[in-house]
Amino acid sequence: MTKYREILRLTALGLSLRDIEKSLKVSRKTVVKVQKRADELSLSWTLDESLTDAELEQRMFPKDLSPKSTKRMPDFDYIRKELLKNGVNKKLLWTEYLEECSQNGDEALMYSQFCYYIQQNEQKRRATMHIPRKAGQQIEVDWAGDPAKIIDPDTGEITEAWIFVGVMTYSQYAFVEAFINEQQKAWITAHVHMYEFFGGVTPILVPDNAPTATNRKQSDKYEPVLIKSYEELAQHYNTAIIPARVCTPKDKPIAEGNVGHVSTWITAALRNEQFFSLAELNQEIRKKLKKYNEASFQKKEGSRQKLFLEDEKPLLMPLPATRFELAEHRTATVQFNYHIAVDKMYYSVPYQYIKDKVDVRVTDTTIEIFKDFRRIASHKRLYGRPGQYSTVLEHMPPDHQKYLEWNGDRFRKWAETIGINTYKVVNSILTSGRVEQQSYRACMGLLKLAERKSSQQLESACAKALQYSNSPSYKSIKNILAADHGAKSEPPQKQTNESSQSGITRGARYYGGKRS
Repeated sequence: MTKYREILRLTALGLSLRDIEKSLKVSRKTVVKVQKRADELSLSWTLDESLTDAELEQRMFPKDLSPKSTKRMPDFDYIRKELLKNGVNKKLLWTEYLEECSQNGDEALMYSQFCYYIQQNEQKRRATMHIPRKAGQQIEVDWAGDPAKIIDPDTGEITEAWIFVGVMTYSQYAFVEAFINEQQKAWITAHVHMYEFFGGVTPILVPDNAPTATNRKQSDKYEPVLIKSYEELAQHYNTAIIPARVCTPKDKPIAEGNVGHVSTWITAALRNEQFFSLAELNQEIRKKLKKYNEASFQKKEGSRQKLFLEDEKPLLMPLPATRFELAEHRTATVQFNYHIAVDKMYYSVPYQYIKDKVDVRVTDTTIEIFKDFRRIASHKRLYGRPGQYSTVLEHMPPDHQKYLEWNGDRFRKWAETIGINTYKVVNSILTSGRVEQQSYRACMGLLKLAERKSSQQLESACAKALQYSNSPSYKSIKNILAADHGAKSEPPQKQTNESSQSGITRGARYYGGKRS
């Protein structure tokens, strides 16, 4: 499905067609088409959150309004070669194209359409060029090549610490932080800290084509596919991520250059110092980083920090109200009790999705459940004793919701309408547990017995149970009703002399007595 919502969002950020095309991996023709259609419908960002992607697509491009074109397309390779010749123009080529379509009985394009498709084809062949970046427009990020060293004070074991570098493209103002590895959590955490260090967000972020940024299996050199959590980070900070191509350092020259500077100013400068913890290393890195950003340029006035504070920081977009949380994505099947299991905890889903497979987004604080990219449930994440349930009343079937409406007082009032013995049994059950709610299921069972049998039978069974125990259970009441039903359904049999004589008779000696 085309990402119409993302195209509108990035358009509102003021990104060029080229940047939107590279960020979303869609053709420029599609971007132009969506932007034009949005203008026709007066659609603008921000969209209503209740509007789903499917509804947005149907609203913008109804299927019955988008018939496939049957017109003959021109031979673009031939046209491109012919236009290089002296005296040949598009008007002449279109006239020849019309004659060819007429001879073959094909429907031809109008002249404006003919020129439009030629232009679109030429844009695909256009050579790349250096684009000067504006202040506050872009950040480039990468891992530095040479790791720092951390020494265990007890064993002397050396652990490598990897250096993350983020650079403002215009001012070359840098952020640097060390992490114990280059895994996904460190990568995302580094970005969060970087944005907070800069105090704002740029419309464009250019990372290296690292496995923590792009999906290597689905990506190629020209169409990288972002990892889900990295794409979510872009949406949270309202930025567009345009990964650099593999083995193409010119796609992010500022970061590549500053990585070398950082290696000189920080990593190499600390080569003779010993660090016994990651916190100690980062504390020293911050000191070196401050000097690096405040150092004067060699060939122009000012410093990275001065240029950033005066020209770039006022143009940065504000930080979101909340920090981005790294999420883990899983799949689950909705169980018959309309809950899914996540780390031995159970979270409710609307009962209509029983037996469906759903996508689950897990953070340290939240569990979000999606079906077909639409969120259907959200819960605060549970911790502690396994087997806990988080249940939303609206997710339950109507009859289950009705069950929750019962409480101890209501069960006692119901029991009084049956009889004094039923009331005593219900009151005993309600007070038998440490928590009253634990006994609601047993009381509901008694209510069901009254519906299947009768109020008189239940009252009689409760009276009989109270003769044996002051605190009878639901199970004992159920057994008494079943025994009474069995006694009534089986007629008594007469005992004959033959049957009594055919039995085995044991004497007094068998029971330990004396024979008389």
